[in-house]
Amino acid sequence: MSGGPSLRERQENALRSHAGGAALLVVDVQRSFADPEFLAEYGLSHSELGSLEAAVKRCGEAVDHARAAGVPVVWIELESAVDSHWRASSWLNLGDPAAPLLNAPCASGTAGAEWYSLSPAPGEMRIVKRRYSGFAGTTLAQQLREAGVGWVSVAGLTTECCVAATAFDAFQSDFSVVVLSDATAAYSASLHEGALAALSLNAGIVMSSDDVAALWRERRVAA
Repeated sequence: MSGGPSLRERQENALRSHAGGAALLVVDVQRSFADPEFLAEYGLSHSELGSLEAAVKRCGEAVDHARAAGVPVVWIELESAVDSHWRASSWLNLGDPAAPLLNAPCASGTAGAEWYSLSPAPGEMRIVKRRYSGFAGTTLAQQLREAGVGWVSVAGLTTECCVAATAFDAFQSDFSVVVLSDATAAYSASLHEGALAALSLNAGIVMSSDDVAALWRERRVAA
């Protein structure tokens, strides 16, 4: 006896028929988080740096696919105050004087805040954030709704932190969410896979960038 469509098939069909438009959210692909020169202090292995570079490349390809399909690309970028410490390091260390405070990444006007290997095109939406999520304290949700967006695909860095925070807030803001499994990365494979597992259970669909691009193309042809 044949069963009905699988959960994944039903999810993909829901995206095909979604009343709202699609958008690609590119999160924090900035030099502080992606450039090997800026990551040297973390002691990442050759394999970890290779995975990061591969994800950045796939992120750029996803941007190209989105533009070709008429899907708006939204650039979400961290901007920290110059000469400040990263607030998370203060809070998580609970004031431990022996724990080092991390300088804030992506400080405004510095090289660390620059996009790495990909960049916005003129006229594409840019959202500057101060926290992990692209929705925290920003107008992102409002601007997406005004643009008629109903479902978002999230790409960028890092999977367990700013990507996850943005994806969860998108879900909690009533957008349908897809996380691009190969266009996101963390600084270890276990963190990346664990974050994807949590997101797939609680916030959205985890798909490859090629599969999402195919959905974008289908919707464009059908329009």
